[in-house]
This record gives sequence, structure tokens and C-alpha cells, in this order.
Amino acid sequence: MNGMNDLRALRGQAAIVGAATYGCGECPGHSDLELLAHAAHAAVADAGLTMADIDGIATASASAVMWSLPVIEYLGLNPRYIDATMLGGSSFIAHLLPAIQALQAGRCRAVLVCYGSAQRSATFGRKEIVHLRRFLDPQPYEHPYEPALPVSAYALAASRHLHEFGTTREQLADVAVAARAWARLNPEAYQRGPLSREDVMAARMISDPLTVRDCCLVTDGAGAFVLMRANEAKARAKDRPKPPVYVLGSATAVWNRQISSMPGLTVTAAKQSGAEAFGMAGLTPAEVDVVELYDAFTINTILFLEDLGFCPKGEGGRFVADGAIAPGGRLPVNTNGGGLSAVHPGMYGIFAVIEAVRQLRGECGERQIAGATTALAHGNGGMLSSQATALLGTEAAL
Repeated sequence: MNGMNDLRALRGQAAIVGAATYGCGECPGHSDLELLAHAAHAAVADAGLTMADIDGIATASASAVMWSLPVIEYLGLNPRYIDATMLGGSSFIAHLLPAIQALQAGRCRAVLVCYGSAQRSATFGRKEIVHLRRFLDPQPYEHPYEPALPVSAYALAASRHLHEFGTTREQLADVAVAARAWARLNPEAYQRGPLSREDVMAARMISDPLTVRDCCLVTDGAGAFVLMRANEAKARAKDRPKPPVYVLGSATAVWNRQISSMPGLTVTAAKQSGAEAFGMAGLTPAEVDVVELYDAFTINTILFLEDLGFCPKGEGGRFVADGAIAPGGRLPVNTNGGGLSAVHPGMYGIFAVIEAVRQLRGECGERQIAGATTALAHGNGGMLSSQATALLGTEAAL
């Protein structure tokens, strides 16, 4: 069989059986590790398991090189499977496919995917991490010019999209307005006040054309979820109040590290990861009920909707305009409020997965998408560098 047929055989063979968040927004007095541990224990309990049942782990952090080691130590684990792959904010979605393969190979029974960051309240925070990256993660074609990374990289992509396709500043703002509208339905969201297109455009300029309201939040927060083989998840589901959520497709692609090394500023590696994930799932964008995208900046949502196939290249601005991705619009996008309004502790991808799981379980209250059976979660890392896409579904989607 070819590679894609091999992956198709893994469709629906693993399920997320537990998920949780902790400390989203401001959570002073907690370290990254403490936040992670709270979310991890909550996710394991949500799965009806104990830490003694966890024999696989996948984790990543922007604040430590060997992050998996203290996580394993702190949680008291002795895992047979360890994935410490660090691709930025897409890492936790990129962790899905290797974990599924490890589960199917019998290497482990239950994999905990987890993340925590006290980025907002920590004394050693984002500013210091960005400074250290100049030495630990050199970008030789960009650092000599001292751009305000990452925002200037995304502003460059936004400027090009506006120039090349006629996307408007108002359409970028509509992405932020839609995210806030969803956040106002989410009790866990950090920013829940009203936000208009005019508010976004009149906000403090950060890197032209992006204002502070085009940029993700800086929050604390942690998230975790647990994966098991589908047959075991189904057997356990008879005695569990929450149904399993199956992984139908998963793929990761990396084309560049530096924004200046992208083949083109308006096409990302999501074009590849999306096509492969949809191929594995046997689905098309038209069959997806809920979309959770990594919206570090408003341009991200537009680029990913295009690259993942929800609209043609260059049409993203018009696709999101006038509330089309807000509550009541044509496509539910970032139903928790996303990184723009709900939570963004530095690496958002795990929260996209958790919101997708909650939607498919029917747990989302006012923001619940009625009858949702399929969801897409997409992660982005670096400067439009790494892209990871997952298709999730209920038992009805198998």
C-alpha cells in the first residue's frame, strides 16, 4: 500500500477520551509546570483514568529545552512512549498521528498530551523568551534587521494579502470581531467585552496593518487531553457519561522557519497538511461542521481558511466579511473565541483541539453548534512555519 492508504487504515482507530483546561486568563502564583499538572489531572479524571494508567506522554514548551523530563517527573509517570517534538503552537496537533501509531503498535495504552504556560503572570515571561530566542533560535536573514517578531512577520503576510488580493483592512477586523462574538458566549474566555470593526481599526498600531486587536492575547493557561485506542474507548464508553471523540485524519507540514524563507507570503504549509488530513479522513471541507483555527493574528484565519480549502485562494477576506464566521454565520470558526479573545498562553494549538472535542461532545452551552459530528482543529507554529491539521468526529462520523 502507498503511504496515504496506510494512513487511511488509521482513520478512527484512536479516540480522545478526556480533555480539560486550567487557569485560562490570569492565574498568578503558578508555574508553567503547576498549570500543566492541574490540566493534566483534570483531563485524566475526565477520561475516568488515573495517572497510573498513563503510559504515554506528548508535551512541548517554549520555555524549556528538555521540557518532557520535568513533566514526567512532576506527574510521577513512567511512560513507554514519549514525544517531545517542539514545532511551536502546532505541536500538540502534530503529536496526534505519532501517538495514534504508537497506540496501534501496542507501545502504550493511554497517551496524555499536555501543555501549560504562565506567560502572562510569570516574572520571566514572553519578552525574556523572545530575547533568548535570538541566541537559542537564530534567524540569520531576519534578526540583523531587528523586526518585532513574531508580529512583524505576520504583518508582512497581511500586507501582501491586502496588496495581492484586494483584501481590506475591514475584513481583517471582521475576524477579530467574530472571535469576540464567540468569546462573549464562552464563560472561560479572557476577553468578553463588546468589540466592533471600528474598535479594531482604531486600536493601537503594533505592526502595520495589524493593531493590538488584530493580535492574540497574552494569557496564562493550560490544556490536556487523553488518547486511547478506539476499540478500548468504545468499550469504556458504555460506562462513561462522555462519548469518545475519534481522530479521523491528522497531518503536519513544515516549509520554512523564517518568514523570509516562505515560498510565497500568501500560501502556507497548511495547504499540504490540510490536504493530507482530509485525505486520511475521507472528508471534504464542506463536510466539516466546526472549524477551530490557530488565530495568533487576524491574517491567520484568512490564510488557513483558504489553504485548508474552505474558500479559494484570495477569497478569504470576502469569505469572513460581515459576520460570516461569527455566531449565526455560514461557518462556525473559533467557537471558544480563539487566541484573539479566549486564551493564548504562547502555544494555542491544544486549545483548538479541546474546543473541537467539547463541541463534538455537546458541552458548549450557548455557543454549541447543534448536531455537530465533525470538527477541524488546525495549529500553526513559528512564523507561519509549522502547520498541523486534525479532523475529529463523533461515532456517527466513522
